[in-house]
Amino acid sequence: MLCSTARVLLIPKQNLSILRRFSSIVRETQFNSVFNLPVSSFSRPIRTVFPSSFVTSKGFELWGLRSDHTMASQSSNPQSVYDFTVKDAKGKDVDLSIYKGKVLIIVNVASQCGLTNSNYTDMTELYKKYKDQGLEILAFPCNQFGGQEPGSIEDIQQMVCTRFKAEYPIFDKVDVNGDNAAPLYKFLKSSKGGFFGDGIKWNFSKFLIDKEGHVVDRYSPTTTPASMEKDIKKLLGVA
Repeated sequence: MLCSTARVLLIPKQNLSILRRFSSIVRETQFNSVFNLPVSSFSRPIRTVFPSSFVTSKGFELWGLRSDHTMASQSSNPQSVYDFTVKDAKGKDVDLSIYKGKVLIIVNVASQCGLTNSNYTDMTELYKKYKDQGLEILAFPCNQFGGQEPGSIEDIQQMVCTRFKAEYPIFDKVDVNGDNAAPLYKFLKSSKGGFFGDGIKWNFSKFLIDKEGHVVDRYSPTTTPASMEKDIKKLLGVA
């Protein structure tokens, strides 16, 4: 989900025009709107933070900056991947709860990796074979490993669709490690740590998710998607 927080500021009236111009040029994911907040809308405990003579002064107005953090704050105690919202290739929000009842492969992908051909080829074949039985593949481009996903999301999507005939969704580029790691990936890593720790080691690390949105298994970058078929069939209930 998206998390919006209001930061209340007391702004001299003569400076409001500057504030409005500032709010229109800062990044959208930071302060993307300015709006009036009447003092009367606040509860008494909040209003008592400011001296009444100061708040009601004719020289000041109470204004707020709203900060919308995409993917920065999800459920405080996520229980499954369904508690997360991610960005698709066009920057639109996708609530992962739309995949309820599906078996998912979540994978960080790259276009210029030595594992690119084998992984994309296998994933395309798996998807064709099992999509009607309930398999979905969620691919997240990531440029953190060897700089092997440098292109724009448009370039990535075109490559995947034309070269590998992929029909599964390609989402917006993300970080999977570090302070800026996508919340979804923090959840995946905490659910299933790797052999040498939680961090994602390279491109094409794969997580297998059951129909309830729980992380069932984690596979190394060198594990081919084709070798996961037995585990996928078990979760799908396919003989």
